[in-house]
Amino acid sequence: MRLFRGRQYAGVDIPGCVATIGNFDGVHCGHQNIITQLKRCAESMSLPSLAIVFEPQPLEFFNPSEAPARLMSFREKFEALKSCELDAVYCLKFDENLSQLSGQAFIDQVLVRRLNVRHLVVGDDFRFGGDREGDFSLLVRAGHGSGFSVENTPTHLDEVSAVRISSTEIRQALAGGEFKRAARLLGRPYGITGRVQYGQQLGRTIGFPTANISLGRIKAPLNGVFAVSVIREDGRRQKGVANIGTKPTVGQFEPNLEIHLFDQSESFYGERLAVEFIEKIREEKRFDGIDQLKRQIEQDSRIARSVLAD
Repeated sequence: MRLFRGRQYAGVDIPGCVATIGNFDGVHCGHQNIITQLKRCAESMSLPSLAIVFEPQPLEFFNPSEAPARLMSFREKFEALKSCELDAVYCLKFDENLSQLSGQAFIDQVLVRRLNVRHLVVGDDFRFGGDREGDFSLLVRAGHGSGFSVENTPTHLDEVSAVRISSTEIRQALAGGEFKRAARLLGRPYGITGRVQYGQQLGRTIGFPTANISLGRIKAPLNGVFAVSVIREDGRRQKGVANIGTKPTVGQFEPNLEIHLFDQSESFYGERLAVEFIEKIREEKRFDGIDQLKRQIEQDSRIARSVLAD
């Protein structure tokens, strides 16, 4: 899968395409159905399939403190879209210039001139453009004059609850500790991936060495202590306990993901891990000293081992 970046990028050398547009945060079952529809159209037209995404996501640009927590970093999103076997992803930098681009200008400059879109697959409630005048009907009208067609996407419902599958529903499921429900909406267990970084190495001194991973986003949809299953770069799966938070007992830090793998002695600094969240154990809290923290980690580990025993 090819990756193109930037509105000014002049090398999008594709002979037209079938495209869709969105944040695709989570690349959940609803997104996957849209991509299946997109690929079917692209195959019938003998054109490449392409997803247009934005970085940062628009709400993160307009109001970062109030933007919803990301389910995915950009790299995670790219890998998930790649696994859907799209031909290309076009990532637009969402900045002041793009935010002020009218709906018609977006069509002219991006969809027509830059990408030569021949067919577009979007929801009939899709809105775009700095003037918020870009909608499904504008795309249809513009397509008649610019040589591209437009079709909408059906609403995709969860087969159990009959609610619309959305990133918001998944965030709510994760916040409520409903990991099985989140996995059903995503089509896979919820996880965070990242490369292990050097930390304070405090855990090693108290008998619980940990791997520290940057969250790669302004906010994470999870906070607390969890039983986790970790996939190593070589494909091995190991069990552990993880904390997402600021580690208030030992100082004030930027939120990160810290994992203790059970029965693990080797170092894995620099390794990329995929961490799947199985069950929430407790909220993060501040303890009165390292000894109390150590006792709590011992208890968390016992609970996590029990959860992961099957």
